[in-house]
Amino acid sequence: MNFKYPFKYPVLILFLLIGFAAKAQTTIVTGKVTDGGNRDGLPFVSVAFVGSNIGTVTNSTGHYTLRTTGSYNQIKVSYVGFKDATYNVAPGKEQVINVRMIPSSTALSEVNIKSAKKTKYQNDNPAVALIRKVIENKEKNRPQAYNYVEYKEYDKMQFALSNISDKVKEKRLFRKYKFIFENKDSVTYPGKTLLPIYLKERLSNVYYRKNPEVTRNVILGEKSVDFGPGFDTEGVGQYFKHLYEKVDIYDNSTLLLGREFLSPIANTAPSFYKYFITDTITLESGKKLVQLSFTPRNTNDILFEGDIYITLDGNYAVQKASLSINNNINVNFVRSMHVDQDFELSPDGRYHLSRSNTFADFGISAKRKSGLFGTRTLTIKNFEINKPHGDTLYKARAELEDEELRNRPESFWAQNRLDTLTTAESKVYKNIDSLVHMPSFRRTADIINLLFAGFKNFGKFEIGPASTFYSFNPVEGLRLRVGGRTTADFSKKIFFESYGAYGFKDEKWKYFFATTYSLNGKSIYRFPQHYIRGSFQRDTKIPGQELQFVQEDNFLLSFKRGRNDKYYYNDAYRIDYQSEFENHFSYHVGLRKLMQTPAGSLYPFINTQGTNTFNSLTTSEVNVGVRYAPNEQYYQGKLFRTPIINQYPKLSLDYTRGLKNVLGGEYGYDKIEFRGDKRFYLAPFGFSDVVLEGSKTFGQIPYPLLNIHRANQTFAYVIDSYNLMNFLEFVSDKSASVIIDHHFGGYFFNKIPLFKKLKWRETLSGKALWGGLSAQNTPSLHPNLYQFPVDENGNPITYGLGKTPYIEGSVGIENIFKFVRVDYVKRFTYLDHPDIAKWGIRVKIKFDF
Repeated sequence: MNFKYPFKYPVLILFLLIGFAAKAQTTIVTGKVTDGGNRDGLPFVSVAFVGSNIGTVTNSTGHYTLRTTGSYNQIKVSYVGFKDATYNVAPGKEQVINVRMIPSSTALSEVNIKSAKKTKYQNDNPAVALIRKVIENKEKNRPQAYNYVEYKEYDKMQFALSNISDKVKEKRLFRKYKFIFENKDSVTYPGKTLLPIYLKERLSNVYYRKNPEVTRNVILGEKSVDFGPGFDTEGVGQYFKHLYEKVDIYDNSTLLLGREFLSPIANTAPSFYKYFITDTITLESGKKLVQLSFTPRNTNDILFEGDIYITLDGNYAVQKASLSINNNINVNFVRSMHVDQDFELSPDGRYHLSRSNTFADFGISAKRKSGLFGTRTLTIKNFEINKPHGDTLYKARAELEDEELRNRPESFWAQNRLDTLTTAESKVYKNIDSLVHMPSFRRTADIINLLFAGFKNFGKFEIGPASTFYSFNPVEGLRLRVGGRTTADFSKKIFFESYGAYGFKDEKWKYFFATTYSLNGKSIYRFPQHYIRGSFQRDTKIPGQELQFVQEDNFLLSFKRGRNDKYYYNDAYRIDYQSEFENHFSYHVGLRKLMQTPAGSLYPFINTQGTNTFNSLTTSEVNVGVRYAPNEQYYQGKLFRTPIINQYPKLSLDYTRGLKNVLGGEYGYDKIEFRGDKRFYLAPFGFSDVVLEGSKTFGQIPYPLLNIHRANQTFAYVIDSYNLMNFLEFVSDKSASVIIDHHFGGYFFNKIPLFKKLKWRETLSGKALWGGLSAQNTPSLHPNLYQFPVDENGNPITYGLGKTPYIEGSVGIENIFKFVRVDYVKRFTYLDHPDIAKWGIRVKIKFDF
């Protein structure tokens, strides 16, 4: 199970429950426009409702979709070289109108042009020559070409329910919320009736310096709706912002919806796109632009389609861009997504981005037209170049912890907002505030939050997570647990968390208590972190089980394969200090005392000769670690902070010193551990997540203190663990490993009709672990060391890695039912070990677009 981003589901589910409650009375016309001569689909044909400004153009295959809530009864189809065509439509209904275009007399007489004929696409056509000029001049047209750049940026993000019928507010469930449904916008996006429910604004000054390169955002103010303590509104906003990343058309690729889209002016774009010169435009200034249309060579690839307008002033700059995601790609819940960008003339005669609008239509299915409509609009003003400032400006950073920035009065926004709010947008703050104070809404929000995030909020504290309330295992039997934590309403500087649990088989209490104090006056979940934390935990532990973003006593992890009765009872005392810097370098220092008591089949610890038994093992450690994650971004909320995976590496190095005769420590040793994570985007072939690790331990120690490699005996697929390795199967005092998890994103399945319809996606993973055990830590050579665990017949179940690495691999299908990943996993080495699984089927739950 992957509960990495549980905070985003409550709000999303609530939006969807409301948004899909009913279907609007909308006129929807779909169809295909073809050449009447050869019946090939015609791209970029204009289709519009007669008597309105509501229109669209056909895609690369000639298909179109047109919708409106108005009462228009005709559509007009226009294309250069063909006669205009007009068709009657039935208002308020869905209908299919396929159009066969008839060439005009002019086009028929100019047969040598063959503009209506579909000919083989040539890479040496004028459109390709023009795009190569654009690529050649990319660097000089970017803001980074200047030594200094500064501008004011207004960032507005809005989500709205779309095409909701008036009948919805009359339903019993929504009668109390009529005032919400009356705040509609049917003008901004033709064919869409929008009901705003989320709005976030941010105003900032942006400063860029080329050498040494740095970009600094000075935040002037931020404002957003607040859904109350039951929802982490800030975290939801961060998630939405990640889906709508800023689009820089001059980058080789851009991230949208967590996917990497290749830019139509990327260095390699001519290998993946087809280009067509569709028009030449003369501006009022006399300057000329070329309208260049583009479409994917393979419509299944993660690419854009649309138009860009190129200047013919020698700069070959983009003056305007209209990008749409290809409807044939494998993406969930997204009916359409568009990016419109406008560029203004800079003081030196080049062009800079002045406005970027990204909008998308989300829905569970294409048949139900109501859904969620999201927009992110960036407006840039006061663009200045080569105006240097002192070093202090580029090093400082404005923090949103400043309450003044979060609570700017409306007069501030009225004077400084670089864009105007629609009438519906201007009412959303007040409407949501009224909604949050309604008891019925708070009850619904609490239920959704408990089901999807696992916590019940009580203002200053919350109880959860619900998934740990009940579990079971061979040592504790039935296990009940209850716990909770304080919230920012209790204090922003000090946080408490605790739980208590009881096992009915071992009849033992387990408990945990921790307190964390912020040293910089900010929440411990805010960047940059600076805090001190103390904790005590008495609980069970499976040696070698390391889980990602989920507690070990999660109910679903109670189900395991094979024998899994190898446990410790741990008493762990910890003090940790964490400090993080603006450049994303951080370090931590920790002191830990750990007493491990064997349980289950591990009891008791015994030396190799069998002459002595040990009921517990006590260690004291001091740990120092550093981490560097350049350009790291986070989902940050009131009670969480989770890194967003991007293309930048994350590197960490830890040193641990075991302290003998300090706080009861029985052994002295040294341990060094390294880890590096990196995502490699390989558009259009998906992406690979790569993890490299290495460790080395110095000193003679018993096996519980060696590196016990991460194993997994659950039926869940865990990326960081070896899914066919048994718990405590391998230990080492030196090791190196590599994990590669590749996601093709449907690159192959999209070419298979059935798989394409199911939207399944392919995965391929490989894991290899090299390691060894030095002579001083081999129990058979040193009788004073603990004997490796054995089964009831005296056969070994724990081994040191030999010259052969442990290797396993998997092939999988993800996005089954839009959230299930199933992997066939195969183990390739050490197949002679007893009670192992040579292959298996593993499942991972992950919601994704």
